[in-house]
Amino acid sequence: MSTTSSDDTLARLAAVIESRRGGDPEQSYVARLLAKGPDAILKKIGEEATETVMAGKDGQPEKIVHELADLWFHCLVALAHFGLSPAQVLDELRRREGISGLEEFAARKAAARDHEGRH
Repeated sequence: MSTTSSDDTLARLAAVIESRRGGDPEQSYVARLLAKGPDAILKKIGEEATETVMAGKDGQPEKIVHELADLWFHCLVALAHFGLSPAQVLDELRRREGISGLEEFAARKAAARDHEGRH
């Protein structure tokens, strides 16, 4: 799958999620979750993350994909709640391309120290 088509899929799904905002919670799972607010959304992400870990432990590829799809979906709901977009996450991932994970971690740690030192 090309980057453009996967970006498009995320953008389309984000648009559907956004269209459910303010909808009837009796008719839409997303409307219900958004109406419940961040605690419910974040709890659901935690549940889906746990299910993803368990699927990985089971080593069943289909189950891993299924649980990751659930996790990503609920992360998209969280992005919508916080007024963010998948494009912002994809931009951050693109920014990190070619940067060693260890370098990225060290840079974030140094930035956090600098931030705390100023406050």
